[in-house]
Amino acid sequence: MINAEEIKKDFPIFKRKINGKEIIYLDNAATSMRPSIVIDKVKEFYEKHNANIHRGLYTLSEEATELYEKTREKVAKFINADKEEIIFTKNTTEAINYAVFGYFSRILNKNDTVLLTEMEHNSNVVPWKVLSKKIGFKIGYLNVDDSKIDLKELNEKLRIKKVKVLAITHASNVLGNINPIKEISKICRKYNTKLLVDGAQAAPHLSLDVHDLNCDFYAFSGHKMLGPLGVGILYVKKDFLKCLTPFISGGGTVLDVTKETLKFKEDHEKFEGGTPNIADVVAFSSAIDYLNKINIDKIKKYEEELTKYALSELNKINDIEIYNNHLKDRLGVIAFNLKNIHAHDVASLLDEEGICVRASHHCSMILHKKLGINGSVRVSFYIYNTKKDVDKLISGLLKVKKVLEK
Repeated sequence: MINAEEIKKDFPIFKRKINGKEIIYLDNAATSMRPSIVIDKVKEFYEKHNANIHRGLYTLSEEATELYEKTREKVAKFINADKEEIIFTKNTTEAINYAVFGYFSRILNKNDTVLLTEMEHNSNVVPWKVLSKKIGFKIGYLNVDDSKIDLKELNEKLRIKKVKVLAITHASNVLGNINPIKEISKICRKYNTKLLVDGAQAAPHLSLDVHDLNCDFYAFSGHKMLGPLGVGILYVKKDFLKCLTPFISGGGTVLDVTKETLKFKEDHEKFEGGTPNIADVVAFSSAIDYLNKINIDKIKKYEEELTKYALSELNKINDIEIYNNHLKDRLGVIAFNLKNIHAHDVASLLDEEGICVRASHHCSMILHKKLGINGSVRVSFYIYNTKKDVDKLISGLLKVKKVLEK
């Protein structure tokens, strides 16, 4: 069983107080906190191994390269991919853009359709809209009803429309629901539709096997799973690597350049132009070690129990609207509003109690429009959150109501 109170001791930031109160951090869907082991790894790299990778035949450079590539191997193992299928980026947004402009821009034409869902983060909407303006293809959307998509609707849309690609989130950053990617993939294969998955919310909480999911692209970030900021990952199915063009080209991506010719490398280095974020990539390996030590399945089970408790307590509050009350197939992400109280006011008053929540549309504007609201309060849990954190959230919300309902 996970002991979140003990885990919390590994995170230096929780020693700090805000407004004289201990930090209750409930914004993990935006970014997670970092344990000392990750922070120390960044420091260690700069103190002991600092050099550029793939560049030098000297000890420091060889050490840096080995550490960097070992992280690639570790990431691949974490999601059951081959290391050659892993491309490092800055974040999930860049990873999705890489797939959109590095691959799909080459295969889409004006007669095609790209299918999204109403629950997508803007990072899985905006790149497609930008590309659509250039090429002219249509963008369709799967409906979200009762926090779910309808697989029958998906099957029907793929059957009657020329859908070249489905781009879908593995788990919503607002509703917290987990989409059945493996079942979705089977439907996509039936109609020869390519599948891109935004795994930013899922990767920190779910055991992943991208080969079993049978998706073509899978994007996620290190910073939502205890790693440093500035590290993203794009999994590209091996069959697609040769068709993927460098989104960022330059030093380190080529085998040869002449005045007349250009020859790119054949492996993942082709896609990682320039000097990458070496220290933070290396430190991400420590985050993976930390998660593996706890066990990702235990993390999911613990968060399910915490989410069940949180929903139970939140539903006791009068005049609260929760946008996904289901317990099954979900993450510890809960969006809600208090009647006649603006989400920003809720977040500001909670901050006075040291409680960190997100208040806005969470970069999911289409979903909020579907829900008929301008924004929501969002709480999201991770391995260091406890029932005490939930209790303090509830107390804080009751205090907000008392202050603002006068």
